[in-house]
Amino acid sequence: MEIKLRSPLDMHLHFRDDDMMKLVAPLSGDTFAGGVIMPNLVPPVDNLPRLLQYRERIDSALGDRQFDPYMMLFFRQYSQAELELAQKHILGIKLYPAGATTNSEAGVSEIKAVEPTFKLMEEMGIPLMVHGETHGFVMDREREFLSIYEYLARKFPKLKITMEHITTADAVQLLDRYENLRATVTLQHLIITLDDVAGGMLNPHLFCKPIAKRPEDREALLQAALEAHPKLMFGSDSAPHPLSAKECCGCAAGVFTAPLAVARLAQLFDDNGKLDNLQAFISDNAVAQYGVTPPAKEVTVTKKAFKVPAAYEGFGQTVVPMHAGEELSWAVTDIS
Repeated sequence: MEIKLRSPLDMHLHFRDDDMMKLVAPLSGDTFAGGVIMPNLVPPVDNLPRLLQYRERIDSALGDRQFDPYMMLFFRQYSQAELELAQKHILGIKLYPAGATTNSEAGVSEIKAVEPTFKLMEEMGIPLMVHGETHGFVMDREREFLSIYEYLARKFPKLKITMEHITTADAVQLLDRYENLRATVTLQHLIITLDDVAGGMLNPHLFCKPIAKRPEDREALLQAALEAHPKLMFGSDSAPHPLSAKECCGCAAGVFTAPLAVARLAQLFDDNGKLDNLQAFISDNAVAQYGVTPPAKEVTVTKKAFKVPAAYEGFGQTVVPMHAGEELSWAVTDIS
Protein backbone atom coordinates (compact mmCIF):
# COMPACT_ATOMS: atom_id res chain seq x y z
CA MET A 1 0.00 0.00 0.00
CA GLU A 2 1.20 3.51 -0.78
CA ILE A 3 0.00 7.08 -1.03
CA LYS A 4 1.33 9.86 -3.22
CA LEU A 5 1.18 13.27 -1.53
CA ARG A 6 1.25 16.43 -3.63
CA SER A 7 3.44 19.22 -2.24
CA PRO A 8 3.29 18.49 1.50
CA LEU A 9 3.46 21.67 3.60
CA ASP A 10 4.59 22.26 7.17
CA MET A 11 2.83 25.40 8.34
CA HIS A 12 4.83 25.88 11.56
CA LEU A 13 8.53 25.10 11.51
CA HIS A 14 11.70 26.03 13.37
CA PHE A 15 14.93 26.09 11.36
CA ARG A 16 16.94 27.91 14.05
CA ASP A 17 20.17 29.30 12.51
CA ASP A 18 23.84 28.68 11.78
CA ASP A 19 25.06 25.10 12.29
CA MET A 20 21.75 23.85 13.64
CA MET A 21 19.96 25.13 10.54
CA LYS A 22 22.53 23.46 8.31
CA LEU A 23 21.58 20.16 9.95
CA VAL A 24 17.79 20.45 10.18
CA ALA A 25 16.70 22.54 7.17
CA PRO A 26 17.59 19.83 4.61
CA LEU A 27 15.58 17.28 6.62
CA SER A 28 12.44 19.34 6.04
CA GLY A 29 13.45 20.25 2.50
CA ASP A 30 13.68 16.57 1.56
CA THR A 31 10.04 15.65 2.24
CA PHE A 32 8.14 18.95 2.28
CA ALA A 33 7.53 21.44 -0.52
CA GLY A 34 7.33 24.42 1.81
CA GLY A 35 7.05 25.55 5.38
CA VAL A 36 6.27 28.56 7.55
CA ILE A 37 9.53 29.60 9.22
CA MET A 38 9.35 30.87 12.78
CA PRO A 39 11.08 34.21 13.48
CA ASN A 40 11.98 33.78 17.17
CA LEU A 41 15.73 33.94 16.78
CA VAL A 42 18.12 35.94 18.95
CA PRO A 43 17.76 38.76 18.03
CA PRO A 44 14.23 38.27 16.63
CA VAL A 45 13.51 38.62 12.92
CA ASP A 46 11.62 41.89 13.32
CA ASN A 47 12.78 44.05 10.41
CA LEU A 48 13.12 43.58 6.66
CA PRO A 49 16.94 43.56 6.40
CA ARG A 50 17.16 40.88 9.10
CA LEU A 51 14.44 38.84 7.38
CA LEU A 52 16.12 39.00 3.97
CA GLN A 53 19.46 37.99 5.48
CA TYR A 54 17.81 35.06 7.25
CA ARG A 55 16.13 33.99 4.01
CA GLU A 56 19.53 33.95 2.29
CA ARG A 57 20.95 31.69 4.99
CA ILE A 58 17.95 29.37 4.70
CA ASP A 59 18.33 29.11 0.92
CA SER A 60 22.00 28.29 1.37
CA ALA A 61 21.23 25.55 3.91
CA LEU A 62 18.54 24.02 1.67
CA GLY A 63 20.82 23.83 -1.34
CA ASP A 64 18.97 22.65 -4.47
CA ARG A 65 15.98 21.17 -2.63
CA GLN A 66 12.59 22.29 -3.95
CA PHE A 67 11.23 23.97 -0.82
CA ASP A 68 9.61 27.38 -0.36
CA PRO A 69 10.36 28.97 3.02
CA TYR A 70 7.35 31.12 3.90
CA MET A 71 8.85 33.89 6.00
CA MET A 72 7.34 35.71 8.95
CA LEU A 73 8.20 38.80 10.91
CA PHE A 74 8.31 38.74 14.70
CA PHE A 75 5.40 40.84 15.97
CA ARG A 76 6.03 44.36 17.25
CA GLN A 77 4.45 47.72 16.52
CA TYR A 78 5.03 48.29 12.78
CA SER A 79 4.41 51.42 10.72
CA GLN A 80 2.48 51.26 7.47
CA ALA A 81 5.66 52.09 5.56
CA GLU A 82 7.49 49.14 7.17
CA LEU A 83 4.67 46.75 6.33
CA GLU A 84 4.40 47.97 2.76
CA LEU A 85 8.09 47.24 2.21
CA ALA A 86 7.91 43.83 3.88
CA GLN A 87 4.58 42.54 2.59
CA LYS A 88 5.80 40.86 -0.60
CA HIS A 89 8.49 39.01 1.37
CA ILE A 90 6.31 37.56 4.13
CA LEU A 91 3.37 35.24 4.62
CA GLY A 92 2.40 36.85 7.91
CA ILE A 93 3.49 38.14 11.30
CA LYS A 94 3.95 35.92 14.37
CA LEU A 95 2.82 37.16 17.78
CA TYR A 96 4.40 35.74 20.91
CA PRO A 97 3.23 36.71 24.40
CA ALA A 98 6.37 37.98 26.12
CA GLY A 99 8.21 35.11 27.79
CA ALA A 100 5.69 32.42 26.82
CA THR A 101 8.10 30.15 24.96
CA THR A 102 11.62 29.87 23.51
CA ASN A 103 13.20 33.24 22.60
CA SER A 104 9.97 35.18 23.15
CA GLU A 105 11.19 37.75 25.67
CA ALA A 106 10.70 40.54 23.11
CA GLY A 107 7.08 39.54 22.60
CA VAL A 108 3.83 41.36 23.40
CA SER A 109 2.91 42.17 27.00
CA GLU A 110 -0.40 43.96 26.38
CA ILE A 111 -2.65 43.04 23.45
CA LYS A 112 -4.66 46.26 23.41
CA ALA A 113 -1.50 48.37 23.28
CA VAL A 114 -0.60 46.97 19.84
CA GLU A 115 -4.01 47.27 18.18
CA PRO A 116 -2.78 49.87 15.64
CA THR A 117 -0.63 47.16 14.06
CA PHE A 118 -3.55 44.70 14.02
CA LYS A 119 -5.60 47.32 12.20
CA LEU A 120 -2.89 47.88 9.61
CA MET A 121 -2.55 44.14 9.06
CA GLU A 122 -6.31 43.81 8.61
CA GLU A 123 -6.40 46.63 6.06
CA MET A 124 -3.41 45.26 4.14
CA GLY A 125 -4.46 41.61 4.23
CA ILE A 126 -1.44 40.40 6.24
CA PRO A 127 -2.23 37.28 8.31
CA LEU A 128 -1.56 37.11 12.05
CA MET A 129 -0.15 33.90 13.56
CA VAL A 130 -0.29 33.58 17.34
CA HIS A 131 1.37 31.51 20.04
CA GLY A 132 -1.76 31.45 22.20
CA GLU A 133 -0.79 31.00 25.83
CA THR A 134 -1.14 33.07 28.99
CA HIS A 135 1.21 32.88 31.98
CA GLY A 136 -1.32 31.01 34.10
CA PHE A 137 -1.25 27.42 35.35
CA VAL A 138 0.54 25.40 32.68
CA MET A 139 -2.40 23.13 31.81
CA ASP A 140 -4.76 26.11 31.48
CA ARG A 141 -2.64 28.55 29.48
CA GLU A 142 -4.15 27.85 26.07
CA ARG A 143 -7.70 27.70 27.37
CA GLU A 144 -7.22 31.07 29.10
CA PHE A 145 -5.94 32.60 25.85
CA LEU A 146 -9.04 31.62 23.87
CA SER A 147 -10.88 34.74 25.06
CA ILE A 148 -8.11 36.83 23.47
CA TYR A 149 -8.63 35.02 20.16
CA GLU A 150 -12.34 35.76 20.41
CA TYR A 151 -11.66 39.42 21.18
CA LEU A 152 -9.35 39.76 18.16
CA ALA A 153 -11.69 37.83 15.87
CA ARG A 154 -14.61 40.11 16.74
CA LYS A 155 -12.74 43.42 16.76
CA PHE A 156 -10.82 42.73 13.53
CA PRO A 157 -13.23 40.53 11.52
CA LYS A 158 -11.21 40.77 8.29
CA LEU A 159 -7.90 39.93 9.97
CA LYS A 160 -6.96 36.31 9.24
CA ILE A 161 -5.82 34.79 12.53
CA THR A 162 -4.09 31.44 12.92
CA MET A 163 -4.15 29.76 16.32
CA GLU A 164 -0.78 28.04 16.25
CA HIS A 165 -0.22 24.49 17.56
CA ILE A 166 -3.58 24.12 19.28
CA THR A 167 -3.71 21.49 22.04
CA THR A 168 -7.24 21.51 23.49
CA ALA A 169 -10.76 20.42 22.61
CA ASP A 170 -11.91 23.97 23.39
CA ALA A 171 -9.63 25.37 20.68
CA VAL A 172 -11.06 22.92 18.14
CA GLN A 173 -14.58 24.10 18.97
CA LEU A 174 -13.54 27.75 18.62
CA LEU A 175 -12.54 27.17 14.99
CA ASP A 176 -16.18 26.98 13.94
CA ARG A 177 -17.32 30.09 15.81
CA TYR A 178 -15.43 32.74 13.84
CA GLU A 179 -14.93 32.85 10.08
CA ASN A 180 -11.50 34.51 10.37
CA LEU A 181 -9.96 31.92 12.72
CA ARG A 182 -7.95 28.90 11.55
CA ALA A 183 -5.35 26.70 13.27
CA THR A 184 -2.33 24.46 13.00
CA VAL A 185 -1.76 21.28 14.98
CA THR A 186 1.45 19.34 15.55
CA LEU A 187 2.24 15.67 15.10
CA GLN A 188 3.00 15.14 18.78
CA HIS A 189 -0.28 16.63 19.99
CA LEU A 190 -2.17 14.14 17.78
CA ILE A 191 -0.38 11.25 19.46
CA ILE A 192 0.72 11.97 23.04
CA THR A 193 -0.77 13.27 26.27
CA LEU A 194 0.91 14.70 29.35
CA ASP A 195 1.13 11.17 30.68
CA ASP A 196 3.62 10.30 27.93
CA VAL A 197 5.79 13.24 28.97
CA ALA A 198 5.74 12.93 32.74
CA GLY A 199 3.56 9.99 33.76
CA GLY A 200 6.53 7.70 34.32
CA MET A 201 10.17 8.57 33.88
CA LEU A 202 10.35 12.11 32.49
CA ASN A 203 10.80 12.09 28.70
CA PRO A 204 12.55 15.38 27.85
CA HIS A 205 12.27 14.75 24.10
CA LEU A 206 8.46 14.98 24.34
CA PHE A 207 8.46 18.17 26.39
CA CYS A 208 7.19 21.15 24.42
CA LYS A 209 5.13 24.31 24.78
CA PRO A 210 2.20 24.29 24.72
CA ILE A 211 2.50 21.18 26.86
CA ALA A 212 0.60 18.04 25.83
CA LYS A 213 -2.81 17.89 27.49
CA ARG A 214 -5.46 15.31 28.45
CA PRO A 215 -6.68 12.27 26.46
CA GLU A 216 -9.96 14.02 25.61
CA ASP A 217 -8.01 16.95 24.15
CA ARG A 218 -5.86 14.65 22.03
CA GLU A 219 -8.99 12.86 20.80
CA ALA A 220 -10.63 16.12 19.71
CA LEU A 221 -7.51 17.22 17.86
CA LEU A 222 -7.10 13.83 16.23
CA GLN A 223 -10.69 13.65 15.02
CA ALA A 224 -10.49 17.15 13.52
CA ALA A 225 -7.26 16.23 11.72
CA LEU A 226 -8.55 12.86 10.51
CA GLU A 227 -11.64 14.53 9.07
CA ALA A 228 -9.39 17.17 7.43
CA HIS A 229 -11.31 20.06 8.99
CA PRO A 230 -10.92 22.75 6.29
CA LYS A 231 -9.57 25.35 8.74
CA LEU A 232 -7.03 23.00 10.35
CA MET A 233 -3.55 22.59 8.85
CA PHE A 234 -0.52 20.52 9.69
CA GLY A 235 2.21 22.53 11.40
CA SER A 236 4.87 20.37 13.00
CA ASP A 237 6.31 22.97 15.36
CA SER A 238 9.40 20.82 14.86
CA ALA A 239 11.76 22.48 17.31
CA PRO A 240 15.31 21.16 17.42
CA HIS A 241 17.52 21.68 20.44
CA PRO A 242 21.02 20.31 21.01
CA LEU A 243 21.11 17.11 23.04
CA SER A 244 22.83 19.02 25.82
CA ALA A 245 19.83 21.39 26.10
CA LYS A 246 17.28 18.57 26.28
CA GLU A 247 18.88 16.02 28.59
CA CYS A 248 19.71 18.43 31.39
CA CYS A 249 18.30 20.40 34.30
CA GLY A 250 16.10 23.11 32.80
CA CYS A 251 15.13 21.09 29.72
CA ALA A 252 14.42 23.22 26.63
CA ALA A 253 10.89 23.04 25.21
CA GLY A 254 10.50 21.50 21.76
CA VAL A 255 9.89 18.19 19.96
CA PHE A 256 11.91 17.43 16.82
CA THR A 257 9.72 15.68 14.23
CA ALA A 258 10.74 17.07 10.83
CA PRO A 259 12.48 13.97 9.40
CA LEU A 260 9.68 11.53 10.27
CA ALA A 261 6.53 13.69 10.13
CA VAL A 262 5.27 12.61 6.71
CA ALA A 263 5.74 8.90 7.40
CA ARG A 264 4.27 9.10 10.91
CA LEU A 265 1.21 11.00 9.70
CA ALA A 266 0.62 8.37 7.01
CA GLN A 267 0.77 5.69 9.69
CA LEU A 268 -1.61 7.64 11.95
CA PHE A 269 -4.18 8.27 9.22
CA ASP A 270 -3.93 4.67 7.97
CA ASP A 271 -4.39 3.27 11.48
CA ASN A 272 -7.63 5.25 11.71
CA GLY A 273 -8.91 4.40 8.22
CA LYS A 274 -8.60 8.01 6.99
CA LEU A 275 -5.62 7.87 4.65
CA ASP A 276 -7.62 9.55 1.88
CA ASN A 277 -7.87 12.70 4.03
CA LEU A 278 -4.12 13.12 4.56
CA GLN A 279 -3.60 15.15 1.36
CA ALA A 280 -6.01 17.83 2.54
CA PHE A 281 -4.57 17.97 6.05
CA ILE A 282 -0.92 18.12 4.99
CA SER A 283 -1.28 20.45 2.00
CA ASP A 284 -4.62 21.36 0.41
CA ASN A 285 -6.09 23.12 3.45
CA ALA A 286 -3.03 25.35 3.77
CA VAL A 287 -3.07 26.18 0.05
CA ALA A 288 -6.72 27.20 0.37
CA GLN A 289 -6.26 29.20 3.58
CA TYR A 290 -3.14 31.12 2.55
CA GLY A 291 -3.36 31.13 -1.24
CA VAL A 292 0.20 29.83 -1.64
CA THR A 293 1.46 27.96 -4.69
CA PRO A 294 4.13 25.54 -3.45
CA PRO A 295 6.68 23.85 -5.70
CA ALA A 296 5.39 20.76 -7.47
CA LYS A 297 6.75 17.88 -5.40
CA GLU A 298 5.29 14.39 -5.18
CA VAL A 299 6.19 12.38 -2.09
CA THR A 300 5.44 8.66 -2.12
CA VAL A 301 4.85 7.07 1.28
CA THR A 302 4.71 3.28 1.45
CA LYS A 303 3.51 0.87 4.10
CA LYS A 304 6.88 -0.62 4.98
CA ALA A 305 9.12 -0.62 8.02
CA PHE A 306 11.18 2.47 8.78
CA LYS A 307 13.43 2.68 11.83
CA VAL A 308 13.77 6.20 13.17
CA PRO A 309 17.44 7.06 13.82
CA ALA A 310 18.47 7.40 17.46
CA ALA A 311 19.74 10.89 16.62
CA TYR A 312 20.54 13.19 13.73
CA GLU A 313 24.08 14.50 13.75
CA GLY A 314 26.14 16.96 11.76
CA PHE A 315 27.89 20.33 11.88
CA GLY A 316 28.77 19.72 15.51
CA GLN A 317 25.07 19.25 16.45
CA THR A 318 23.20 16.25 17.84
CA VAL A 319 19.38 16.28 17.86
CA VAL A 320 17.13 13.48 19.11
CA PRO A 321 13.82 13.05 17.22
CA MET A 322 10.45 11.87 18.45
CA HIS A 323 10.20 8.06 18.22
CA ALA A 324 14.02 7.80 18.33
CA GLY A 325 15.11 4.21 17.73
CA GLU A 326 11.52 3.02 17.17
CA GLU A 327 10.17 1.32 14.06
CA LEU A 328 7.36 2.97 12.12
CA SER A 329 5.13 1.02 9.73
CA TRP A 330 5.22 3.65 6.94
CA ALA A 331 8.23 5.13 5.15
CA VAL A 332 8.93 7.78 2.52
CA THR A 333 10.09 5.78 -0.52
CA ASP A 334 10.22 8.27 -3.37
CA ILE A 335 10.38 12.04 -3.97
CA SER A 336 9.87 13.48 -7.42
